[in-house]
Amino acid sequence: MASSESKIEPTLTTLLNVRRGAEAIDFYTRAFGATTLSRIDAPDGSVVAQLSTGGGIFWVADESPAHQNFSPEHLGGSTMRMILITDDPHAAFDRAIAAGASSISPVKDESYGWRIGRVVDPFGHHWEIGKPLAGH
Repeated sequence: MASSESKIEPTLTTLLNVRRGAEAIDFYTRAFGATTLSRIDAPDGSVVAQLSTGGGIFWVADESPAHQNFSPEHLGGSTMRMILITDDPHAAFDRAIAAGASSISPVKDESYGWRIGRVVDPFGHHWEIGKPLAGH
């Protein structure tokens, strides 16, 4: 008997736990040109949203210590970095700074073949913004 359910191919994505989820969604929209694919606002004010920028999809949700989902603000640092690959790292970096991110390392050509810079967003997540250089 054939199933009417469509097959889902394995996909890897990430979920960023934050404080102030609605503000985070606004920041990612302004900083990285993200669009909201889906969003659920709970009565308590918390939010879970699926966002897309370029070809990448990521999730944003308010932290939930009861479920052991902690934000970088709660932990005092982040356990991961997001990597945003873009044709114009300088413009994307500047846009993130203008939206409220802080510079960790300006965009520059690295010896390992990338033009890359690093920011931290207002919610504690680190973003590397760059592209591979020609010939690498």
